[in-house]
Amino acid sequence: MPTLSRASTTDMEVTSIRLEKELKESLKAIAGNRGYQALIREVLWAYVEQQSGRPTGILQRQDIRATIPATAERAERCLVTGQAIAPGDAMLLGLTPQGALVPICKTGVESVAP
Repeated sequence: MPTLSRASTTDMEVTSIRLEKELKESLKAIAGNRGYQALIREVLWAYVEQQSGRPTGILQRQDIRATIPATAERAERCLVTGQAIAPGDAMLLGLTPQGALVPICKTGVESVAP
């Protein structure tokens, strides 16, 4: 899972959460060198973005696995450049490593092209 830009740890609050030992060990194994707490934050941010319908991060070039031509049905925001995409505008859907399709503006395609 790629890391999106977020607040530094100095801008975070400490929160206590109880996890089953097996879940914690599984998270550690999946997270590897990144650490399971960072993985939990990424998973929670992804959930918030999915539920709100407003992705909050900006993707890096290596985060896009493929693009698909599309037309915006509603107002969107490009996850590469941050530019607005108006309803009816041509755009791309970018495939993330997690299998999510995210909006990318046509001018942002140069940022993700190899």
